[in-house]
Amino acid sequence: MTTFADRSLAWAQSHVPTREKLEQNRFVKPFAHLILRSELWRFTRRSVPRGVALGLFVGVMIPLAHFVVAAFLAVFVRANIPAALAATFVGFPVIYIALVALAYKIGNALLHVDAMTAIQPISHTMQTTQTDHLLQQITGKGLSTAFGLFVIATVLSSIGYLASSFFLRWWIPRKRRMRLARARARVIDQTTAG
Repeated sequence: MTTFADRSLAWAQSHVPTREKLEQNRFVKPFAHLILRSELWRFTRRSVPRGVALGLFVGVMIPLAHFVVAAFLAVFVRANIPAALAATFVGFPVIYIALVALAYKIGNALLHVDAMTAIQPISHTMQTTQTDHLLQQITGKGLSTAFGLFVIATVLSSIGYLASSFFLRWWIPRKRRMRLARARARVIDQTTAG
């Protein structure tokens, strides 16, 4: 009987580009020596949560070419590339339309509350650091929507990091125990048969 985790992993493995596919991609070839390092493809307790968080953030913030951006950024934060690429699926068109509508409401509400305060910390900080222009250029949206997308991306990536971290802390020892139990059963079968 397969578990939800096994089915999810099988789905991700069938939909996320493999190392070989990335190696043949003409856009990736100049960076292949960086992207195809083996430590970026291992499923570890540290690299997978980083990859999930990075993929969720990029999938929400960047509307186009988020696969390429996620793979490129995963190199610098030493994140698991397949996890980062799988997590960018949150930015696909059907989901992204709902995210943009929600982002507009969140951004508009936060900026409206900020405008009612005397010091306006969000607006002042964004104007001083020119983050407002950066967010608008990255997302291609207006300020309210871009700020809302940033908030959603930050919250989703934080939740994704924590959830995948807790999941791996549960799943890896469980898988190890199951492997040991199968090995013990094989040894017992061999001793009773012989």
